[in-house]
Amino acid sequence: MSKPHVVVLIGGPDAEREISIESGTAVSIALKKNPAFHTTLELIEMPTVEELVALKADVIFPVLHGPYGEGGPLQQILEQTNIPFVGSGSIASAKAMDKIASKQIAQNIGIQTPNWEKITTPICDLQPPLVLKPTDDGSSVDIVICKSEQEVQVALPKLLQHRNIVLAESYKQGREITVSVVCGNPLPVIEIVPFTGNYDFAAKYERDDTRYILDPQLPDQTCVFGALEIVKEMNIRDLARVDFIIDDDGLWFLEVNTMPGFTDHSLLPMAALHTGLDMTMLCTKLIESATQDN
Repeated sequence: MSKPHVVVLIGGPDAEREISIESGTAVSIALKKNPAFHTTLELIEMPTVEELVALKADVIFPVLHGPYGEGGPLQQILEQTNIPFVGSGSIASAKAMDKIASKQIAQNIGIQTPNWEKITTPICDLQPPLVLKPTDDGSSVDIVICKSEQEVQVALPKLLQHRNIVLAESYKQGREITVSVVCGNPLPVIEIVPFTGNYDFAAKYERDDTRYILDPQLPDQTCVFGALEIVKEMNIRDLARVDFIIDDDGLWFLEVNTMPGFTDHSLLPMAALHTGLDMTMLCTKLIESATQDN
């Protein structure tokens, strides 16, 4: 029998295109170390069903980040190909990418999340300090922390120039915690400690001074149970990363990612390695899960 053909998709039209290329290249390199697969890497923009079918894949691993590649549109096209693919379906992906929808879901199952306001005009009733962010993007793209009303009045109109909707969220000062889930099982908790400021794009991908504490001492395991509940409630499959803040008032849900990064700074592979799963083993596990899901 011929080896299963795994096609790793990278690129796309989103702001995180370069991160996608870096992540997907790492996935491709890892899978090529598994002799059971024939793996190819494909740079895409916004492919049609016919273009994806023409790749003759047995399994597709779409390593794209952002509203198109991770938030449902690409998944909807992938579903039409009838080719198994890694990651969540289009409905779950859309819910997870929509920060307001995911916050509402978290609240509905009893997990608290910072107060928020959906904004379409340069008027915000939420009192600072607060965070302004897109409702449908990731990796700290266009996120602004405002400590005063004046800062809000400056930042909000700028964001609304290229964002139809902005999410204002009460700023929580506390421990940044992330829980990755692979195939329904939680990986070790990671606490993120930026060297300076906040865990922004530069701290995630460009600098090497951010500290990552694996299995940090926590008051309890509420974050793990919360992450599993969110993943289950949203019907997320194969992989996810759920981000929280912990302060004196408890655990606060921030967001969930259905296709976390696979760069050398990325948290899900870091947590997997802590359990003995290197990149090849991790990506193989995800491919196997995808073939069972579909």
